[in-house]
Amino acid sequence: MRRLRIAERPDWRQQADRLGFRFHTIDGAAYWDESACYAFSLREIEDGIEQATRDVHAMAMDLVAQAVDSEELLERLCIPPTHWDWVRASWKRSDPHLYGRMDFAYDGTGAARLYELNYDTPTALYEAAYFQWLWLEQQVAAGRLPAGADQFNTIQELLCEAFAALALAGRIGKRLHFAALRDTLEDQGTIEYLRDCAHQAGIATTTLAIEDIGISEDGWFTDLDDRVIRTLFKLYPLEWMMRDGFGLCLAMDTMQLIEPAWKAILSNKGVLPLLWERHPGHPNLLPARFDDDPDRPVATGWVRKRLFSREGANIEMATWQGERIRSPGTYAQAPAILQAFHPLPSFDGNHPVVGSWVVADQPAGIGMREDATLITRNTSRFVPHAILD
Repeated sequence: MRRLRIAERPDWRQQADRLGFRFHTIDGAAYWDESACYAFSLREIEDGIEQATRDVHAMAMDLVAQAVDSEELLERLCIPPTHWDWVRASWKRSDPHLYGRMDFAYDGTGAARLYELNYDTPTALYEAAYFQWLWLEQQVAAGRLPAGADQFNTIQELLCEAFAALALAGRIGKRLHFAALRDTLEDQGTIEYLRDCAHQAGIATTTLAIEDIGISEDGWFTDLDDRVIRTLFKLYPLEWMMRDGFGLCLAMDTMQLIEPAWKAILSNKGVLPLLWERHPGHPNLLPARFDDDPDRPVATGWVRKRLFSREGANIEMATWQGERIRSPGTYAQAPAILQAFHPLPSFDGNHPVVGSWVVADQPAGIGMREDATLITRNTSRFVPHAILD
């Protein structure tokens, strides 16, 4: 695994704007960064990342099967008791899921170590699935990468196949609604990309803002045209939905969600200590436990993470050298877990995290995010990768 400097495509910004990648720059700073790339060997991808992804996903799914029948586990995960039956029923009838992302620390040697699961509302999808593949093809054509260069990236292919399989099996409604918060540029871009994948599978779709979803007197969720929403892909956290004004109406089970209700079990950091309890010493996991006193200082060699925090918010880290690193956020009062400190590797002063995608239960590809600090935030740069043997 190496970080290589490479010449940028001279027109990549114009291409990004034309293709709908409107969040390639955030607050004037580069989010998409193709002045470098991460190079892997095929062995590093297959043995170091792909197999780890397959193993962790299997452990996570086994955990869901246990948790839905355990009030103790559902309570530890802070899932409201009002929605336990809803979550349980979703799993028992095998409500389909589409995708997820797990984040690993990996430097090409040793085992990839799981930082967290993003299995409800993962982003960085369009840039991983499409724009970095376009980068690879064009850099090979320009001679900046060798003709044999490849990429661990079947994300778009598997997404289209998954949508087609769901439609063919009648597992989703005839019209698929896509929704995200109105003013979130990245989220809106992500659902537009997924909507295009659904179109490629021949599925009729509609988009709307989460804020515009209504509910009828008899409990059906509706869009702005008063059409009943049978199936909703929502880029909006399940834990927020359960606590919103219409949250109790979800338990009436009149609307199918993608991601489904059972993903609530995998959508918070509480899954990390639960996985460690069941698989202590597993090479792809880090020691973790629930934090019984989240107000005390973090002990040396540990990291505090809030159960529902996102994008690196409210991380408290105490390195082995005694350095304390914190990130701000809005989750400071939430329950927390402690995870053993295992720093991201450093390449030329950049700390990359491997975002490994799972689509329809299959390892699908990776996207690399890097930052100058040990905490990956929403502004951390996306850097493309290539397999160079």
